[in-house]
Amino acid sequence: MRARAVESARRRAREVAFRVVYQADVTTDCYAAVWRALRNEEHLSEDQAQLVSDLIAHLEAHGAEVDASITRAAERWSLPRLAATDRSVLRSATAELAARPGTPARVVLDEAIDIAKRFGSEASGGFVNGVLDQVARRLRPGEF
Repeated sequence: MRARAVESARRRAREVAFRVVYQADVTTDCYAAVWRALRNEEHLSEDQAQLVSDLIAHLEAHGAEVDASITRAAERWSLPRLAATDRSVLRSATAELAARPGTPARVVLDEAIDIAKRFGSEASGGFVNGVLDQVARRLRPGEF
């Protein structure tokens, strides 16, 4: 039961990270500013807030690298052509793959796929799965 509680808590943190990235994308605000504005409203535990902070910090520092990883893996799809929800899920999950090597890649992918299905289109889950699989194989070759 404890493992499920941690899983659920991290899922919530990943959804918050997704929403921060999505809002920053559609408003063209920086990730950190959006996170600062939303942080107190979310009532996250310290562990949850740290997960979101780690992903946002990685995106702030390495956003171009994250986007390049996604673009390489999303063959024939430029970032502007992607739905904002899919782009945001891909960015937050890619940031987690890079910034939090202690979390198994399969967990990051499974959570991202579920978030994509929940917030995106009917095809989002499959698309996110295909792109993130390629990203994860490049960022974490030892796990595949």
